[in-house]
Amino acid sequence: MGNTKTYRIKTVSEYHRLRGLPQPEHPLISVVDYASMKNTTENNSTNWVLDFYLIALKRISSDKKIRYGQQEYDFDEGVLFFISPNQVFNISVSENATIKQSGWLLLIHPDFLWNMPLAKNIKQYDYFDYSANEALFLSKKEEATINGIIRNIQQEYHSNIDKFSQSIIISHVEALLNYSERFYQRQFITRKIDNHKILSRLEDLLTNYFNNDDLINKGLPTVQYVAQTLNVSAKYLSSLLRVVSGQNTQQHIHNKLIDKAKEKLSTTSLSVGEIAYELGFEHSQSFSKLFKAKTNLSPLEFRQSFN
Repeated sequence: MGNTKTYRIKTVSEYHRLRGLPQPEHPLISVVDYASMKNTTENNSTNWVLDFYLIALKRISSDKKIRYGQQEYDFDEGVLFFISPNQVFNISVSENATIKQSGWLLLIHPDFLWNMPLAKNIKQYDYFDYSANEALFLSKKEEATINGIIRNIQQEYHSNIDKFSQSIIISHVEALLNYSERFYQRQFITRKIDNHKILSRLEDLLTNYFNNDDLINKGLPTVQYVAQTLNVSAKYLSSLLRVVSGQNTQQHIHNKLIDKAKEKLSTTSLSVGEIAYELGFEHSQSFSKLFKAKTNLSPLEFRQSFN
């Protein structure tokens, strides 16, 4: 990785220049055809940091493997992914690889959204924090829907800009984001095998973690720790779990913790304070409060129910 290059691109115009494209028709928003772009990955990894949003529908075919982040990735299907400002991502292509790419990129500078509700609301779309290898795989029908929205955006900024242009374009962007949210929900449900593997690995991870005698020193597992161990982004994991199980990652951690607490309360004579300490709590009050919130019983009431 010694030859890795990092590009920080501050403006839409700068991105156009770097990729060998003509100046954008609008300085703050642009739709780019992949086929018209110059490939800048060269023979090694390229790190990118953008000061604007990038949404891309991408197909890449190559005679060599392509890596996004830590994983090899197959772009033969049309896939949609989302990059937010200041997010670091990288593309690594094998030396002497022949690449053919098609699709489009939508570039949106935050200034284009200034003073509009979407400037704040765009942060609610968790998929901007997903890893590139957690992209959205589109069906042909879904892809046609997304492509239709992109054509509307292009048509609007190719026309004469007037006082309505910004709000009309932003309404199309919001439609794109909402359709993407819907299609991600579908993906969580339909890609059952992959998602089942993640759930199974999560269950094993938490079981092993709470069976460890070193919880006193390790403390409770964090959402970030769990996601990193499972090699997924924290936002993706929680979104997946909410759809598949109705609960996010933090709730899964708490459920496993309560199961372990119930086991200790019903099979040992340890005090509530000792159990809290063994489960990684600094204060037994925090443990008791969580236990009651989850079970509607205090730890002592739960123990007494076994006597």
